[in-house]
Amino acid sequence: GTKVAIRRWISNNKFYNEIQMMSKHRHCPHLVPLLGYCTEKTILVYEYMDRGSLLEHLGTQKPALTWKQRIGICIAAARGLRYLHELQIIHGNVKSSNILLNEKWVAKITDLSIYSTELLRYLTVVRGTLGYLDPEYLATGRMTEKSDVYSFGVVLFEVLCARRVFDSKLPDEQQALSRWALRCKEEGNLDQIIDPYLMGRINPLSLDKFAETAEKCVAFCGVDRPSMA
Repeated sequence: GTKVAIRRWISNNKFYNEIQMMSKHRHCPHLVPLLGYCTEKTILVYEYMDRGSLLEHLGTQKPALTWKQRIGICIAAARGLRYLHELQIIHGNVKSSNILLNEKWVAKITDLSIYSTELLRYLTVVRGTLGYLDPEYLATGRMTEKSDVYSFGVVLFEVLCARRVFDSKLPDEQQALSRWALRCKEEGNLDQIIDPYLMGRINPLSLDKFAETAEKCVAFCGVDRPSMA
């Protein structure tokens, strides 16, 4: 009688890695819990998240999220990432489509390919999604907790502006959301690119703190970024 989400895997290695990782951390309130699995069909069973992903509620035909809802979602996602980092686990693919919302709008992180810091040493291919990738990771090939922080900063700008993180149809300087948002913030024009629904609905001090946090998260060098805590 419980509604669940089913995912079927092709790779056995990733399937077993997911079971091992998520079975240990299934009680964290801000990670989508693994409820069960079937080794014969390489199927994983998760809690069903009724409201889908954060991405589905940004810049779509669905009713716009309030500023309070957006703040709550971002804080919950940050708590989930902090939990992982405290256990020396790097998410590696933080993005709005990997932040899911349940019926009560509680945000929980999913990814289905979470890695430990030890395992990441042996990865030879670039992980992540265009628009969210840490430039330091791309330059060095070394993924760290601060790579997650960078991606989270991009999500913050995405939540604020309700637009895609990369849009090739826009002028060159506007295609990458994080770069464009930083430029607008430096020029004092950030209010011109935020989600139109939010215009006049955000306390200016709240907007300034939010934008400042996002800016620090997407600093080019990882050492200049804050921790998820």
